[in-house]
Amino acid sequence: MAEIVTNAKARRDYHILETFEAGLVLRGTEVKSIRAGHVQISDAFARVERGEAWLHNAHIEEYSHGNRANHVPKAPRKLLLNQSELRKLAGFANVKGHTLVPLSLYWKNHRVKVALAVGKGKVSHDKREDIKQREADREMKRETMHRLKGR
Repeated sequence: MAEIVTNAKARRDYHILETFEAGLVLRGTEVKSIRAGHVQISDAFARVERGEAWLHNAHIEEYSHGNRANHVPKAPRKLLLNQSELRKLAGFANVKGHTLVPLSLYWKNHRVKVALAVGKGKVSHDKREDIKQREADREMKRETMHRLKGR
């Protein structure tokens, strides 16, 4: 599993409740652009519409060597999930305050996959709590390392 790009904003702005793996329907020029690393998912989100899941706002740059049949950079892209996963996602997405966010894009068996998460939005005091916890953990590790070196 070779990671292509991660969405750092997702874990910072949302409590991750559950994750799913989804395939992504892409055109040839989109795959070539992804291979070149010209993709961004920081503002992307997913939606379940008419029984199908779609990835919106994922920016895949136009392929530099493409012709007039090149793809649209921010076009909605279909996500490949089985019916039970789609029903689960639709149920989660209908709850107020929950959203579907992509965590990362990665290669699996020569195909592009999306790690899709159900997230509940964090408020600013939740973010501050995360920062305090991270700093406390860092300080504890620093103190432990200092004691180990002192021996």
